[in-house]
Amino acid sequence: MGQITVFSGPERRRRWSEEERLRILTEAFSPGASVTDVARRHDVSTGLIYTWRRKLREANAEPMPEALPEPGFAEAMMAEDEGTARTGVHPTMVVDLARGKRVSIFAAASPGQVTAALKALR
Repeated sequence: MGQITVFSGPERRRRWSEEERLRILTEAFSPGASVTDVARRHDVSTGLIYTWRRKLREANAEPMPEALPEPGFAEAMMAEDEGTARTGVHPTMVVDLARGKRVSIFAAASPGQVTAALKALR
């Protein structure tokens, strides 16, 4: 006599509806969930769950623009500010550094500039 093996279990080629896929994906990627546990509970491989997620992301992705503008240069112009170009204006603060270097801070400097300069000197 020959031996017959009967496989009783779910059919391996199952069809999943979009609602089932979304429900499983939501459950698998909710905070604190484990993809492996969700896959075991629904008898699905973890690879299939990640494939569904990738395809869902690709379907909802923003299309890339066809042609990006070419990089270029912007023209820079410098203009003398009449208020800062005055001669005879003395700095409000002078910081003497090592090796004879000196940083001068004028009253017209913004608080942000002063803060950045002093942090850089640390």
